[in-house]
Amino acid sequence: MIDMKLFREEPEKLRKTCKLKRVDIDIDKGISLDDKRREVIAELEGLLAERNAVSKEVGTKKKAGEDATELMEKVKSIGGRIGELENEKKSVEEALHELMLSIPNHPAEDVPEGDGENENLEIDSWGEKPVFDFEPKAHWELCEELDIIDFKRGTKLSGSGFILYKGLGARLERALINFFLDLHTTEHGYTEWFPPMLVNRDSMIGTGQIPKMEEDMYHCDKDDDLFLIPTAEVPITNIHRSEMLEREELPLYYTAYSACFRREAGAAGKDTRGLLRVHEFNKVEMVKFCEPETSYDELEKLRANAEACLQKLGLHYRTLKLCTGDLSFAAAKCYDFEAYAAGVGKYLEVSSCSNFEDFQARRANIRYKNADKKTCFIHTLNSSGLALPRTMVAIIENYQQADGSIVVPEVLRSYMGGVAVITRK
Repeated sequence: MIDMKLFREEPEKLRKTCKLKRVDIDIDKGISLDDKRREVIAELEGLLAERNAVSKEVGTKKKAGEDATELMEKVKSIGGRIGELENEKKSVEEALHELMLSIPNHPAEDVPEGDGENENLEIDSWGEKPVFDFEPKAHWELCEELDIIDFKRGTKLSGSGFILYKGLGARLERALINFFLDLHTTEHGYTEWFPPMLVNRDSMIGTGQIPKMEEDMYHCDKDDDLFLIPTAEVPITNIHRSEMLEREELPLYYTAYSACFRREAGAAGKDTRGLLRVHEFNKVEMVKFCEPETSYDELEKLRANAEACLQKLGLHYRTLKLCTGDLSFAAAKCYDFEAYAAGVGKYLEVSSCSNFEDFQARRANIRYKNADKKTCFIHTLNSSGLALPRTMVAIIENYQQADGSIVVPEVLRSYMGGVAVITRK
């Protein structure tokens, strides 16, 4: 959430933010609501002071045995107006709060301007594209031939975009989850959590999924107003919602596995074959809480943690700095990591690494006292470490052999019970 004082002090910054993030918000309405709020508060405070003064006068007259009827009527009249103003203040503040929730986070200064994904900047890469002496197959062909994913029965169970892993396919998925968690907890210094897969509306608001992306969420229990999580970022960030953190314990590094659920309401017409775009998927997430002064250093460390996953798997990837038009609603700056998949011949996003500055902390009311003992909002960051569907695609397609088998990356073999190659039975 943005700082309310920006409506008074920097309205042009808010207009620019909305333009850069391709969001249509009436900033003038926000300015008008803020003016009205302050006008109502000023009148309300004046009347409260007047009522207190008149009430004291009533007490003085009664104590002296004098008639206080007229003053008591005045107190009653003032009280009626105070009630009206309190209702008006509540209504104005609710409207202003709703509008503020719809204003995106401002991009950091070094984020390039651009209209969309085609204007993201490739800033780095690692490894080389795999070279084959045969025509590589797409993962959906390999998975069906090896009987490690049953796409048809997954669709039968839940509809398109839901995956049914089988045998060594299920074990490879589980191996990746455990490998990523072990890497982050034993080498990168993260504390592991295992969060609930359902969260309340306040949690979704806190990290910025609602109201902007509510149509993409699975609202599974409308009586309790609960949502299936789109990422572990939501419950993990909200662990400290409405809390005051101790400066001495910062930074906090958290990691978690979760299933993730997304309707992908706006994905019509995009490539949905195999594992490329699914509604339920597994992901390991990394979340950081830190002081504002260190958040961009922490972003680079977080980036290195995500890249370590890809490098240890031996997957060629490229790093993109997202432009303003492709930056998420809540992020101030973001790197995307795209692994190359030889069968489909594409780079596929497997991780987004973002700094939200104090945007989520304002929404979730996560604070701490800085070195000067001043209460401030924390900075939050997160990164996939990694998302599994497209990581699986890259492994299956890049490690395929001429006979249709798949070599298991060496770092995963202990998690696979020693299996080094997935072959046809």
